[in-house]
Amino acid sequence: MVANASQSMQDRVSQKLQTAFEPSHLDVINESHQHNVLPGSESHFKVVLVSDKFENKRMLARHREIYAILADELAGGIHALALHTYTQKEWDELANTALKSPACRGVGGVNR
Repeated sequence: MVANASQSMQDRVSQKLQTAFEPSHLDVINESHQHNVLPGSESHFKVVLVSDKFENKRMLARHREIYAILADELAGGIHALALHTYTQKEWDELANTALKSPACRGVGGVNR
């Protein structure tokens, strides 16, 4: 997939994950505003991805697949990626909720 220069990072991530995993639920949340970055940055994301393609795969394997699919984005702008990956059964057992991302410690350990 060729990245569209006018497309936001959030949209590129969403599109790639949608294509690769055909999820029943996908949230790509830009959490950059919670970190010590310039306003309007797209460098910190939380992904909640529910897909049957995760069936019989451990968390590490799921995350490796996502890292491979988002290799260009990780090399060119994404600084942090919080991944919450579930099968439909796991998601149903969580009552359709995902964990909150941890607070950013910022530069020098200062919360913003």
